Amino acid sequence: MIARISRGRTRADRSDEYLAFLERTGLSDYRHTEGNRGALVLRREVDGAAEFTLLTLWDSMDAIRRFAGDEPERARYYPEDPEFLLELTPFVEHYEVAWQDLDPGAGPAG
Repeated sequence: MIARISRGRTRADRSDEYLAFLERTGLSDYRHTEGNRGALVLRREVDGAAEFTLLTLWDSMDAIRRFAGDEPERARYYPEDPEFLLELTPFVEHYEVAWQDLDPGAGPAG
């Protein structure tokens, strides 16, 4: 499994509005892409801004390409993103998921 991580910042007073926007756009698109295993949106307030980290889980890089296109390392933005985000980050990060157990009752052994 591959984790795709993107980050962004919006004004704190637009945080809920941006979260609703993510639900309508990116999160909806992820759910409808074959090979997507889920998404987490992390949000925190720092210095008067809301920082977002979006972590999506994918079966493979091929699945990510189905969503992101031929340049999976580039961030994918929607036309409305500049209205919300304080800056546009051009690249995302990909990580191999080394430990996975999607059973919510399970945890690391030990």
